[in-house]
Amino acid sequence: MKKSFLIFVLILSVFTVFSQEKGKKYDIRTIAFYNLENLFDTTDDPTIKDELSPIMEIKGNRSKIYKNKINNLSYVISQIGKGKTKTSPTILGVCEVENSKVLEDLVNSKKLKNKNYGIIHFNSPDHRGIDVGLLYQQKYFKPIHYEVFNPNIYLENQKINTRDILLVSGYLDDELIHIIVNHWPSRRGGELETRPMREKSAYKVTQIIEKIRENDKNAKIIIMGDFNDDPISKSFKDVLKTKKKRKKLKKNDIFNPYEKMFSKGLSTLGYRDNINLFDQILLTSSLVNKKKNNDFSSYKMFKSAIFNKRFLTQRKGKYKGYPFRSFSKGQYTGGYSDHYPVYIYLIKQRE
Repeated sequence: MKKSFLIFVLILSVFTVFSQEKGKKYDIRTIAFYNLENLFDTTDDPTIKDELSPIMEIKGNRSKIYKNKINNLSYVISQIGKGKTKTSPTILGVCEVENSKVLEDLVNSKKLKNKNYGIIHFNSPDHRGIDVGLLYQQKYFKPIHYEVFNPNIYLENQKINTRDILLVSGYLDDELIHIIVNHWPSRRGGELETRPMREKSAYKVTQIIEKIRENDKNAKIIIMGDFNDDPISKSFKDVLKTKKKRKKLKKNDIFNPYEKMFSKGLSTLGYRDNINLFDQILLTSSLVNKKKNNDFSSYKMFKSAIFNKRFLTQRKGKYKGYPFRSFSKGQYTGGYSDHYPVYIYLIKQRE
């Protein structure tokens, strides 16, 4: 607790210095990602196997449970980055959502409806209908292009119907950025056995990046998601070739600030006594200042973090110390998600 307090004081003091240095002022934008843990509505969709979702397995009070889950998630989202920006995230990538309707219900909830969030969502080929999506405050971000890519994973000559990867390009204030939202295949069936599927997904991300750079050689790209891999996994280190230290970044390298957090024992979820940091936000070098270089004339990453507030953590029972999940053993717990959100601050000096 003492160490956490000192870190908080240090961060606060740095922001104070930025705001006071020679009268300079800075715009701060929060970019976040959140696995919403089976955010499904209460209506059976015959085109997908949504009956396998936890809420559909509950016999009664589904509407009440759904509303409570929406309200819980909207409260969490409203708090991410608020301490510095006085608002919820400018851009929020999400996964484990069933359809556009659940996202509409989320952004129209009491805690978020005044933020005027736009929604970008496509139905994916996932057999359960689990999709990714992007929410954005229309005041600050203007999308100009979006599309989805499927990793096209085959196992024994049979295509695996996994989640699409979402690409959204647009202007954050007056700067063009590209956001790639991921939810890579799970480790169900064993980490080693399923590893090639995540490496295939990582390779697809490299292809998306190449496509972006055909028209924008120094593109500012943010790669976010629930990757079902840790920062030191081969999908990151061998395929995406992510870098742990910003001072070693070269042009077009990908920086992963969550690798350092992982080495310190931080996590975003726990499962069967394994602690993992699957939820991450990566950035191309064009969005990162090297050490001792405080050039914020354009948007650059200032801080990365895990939003692991105490109220989001299970305090007792079998899952004590893990994120306070919504569903357990076919029952609704009143929790939030089995993942912590992650976020970064992008800052830019005002002219």
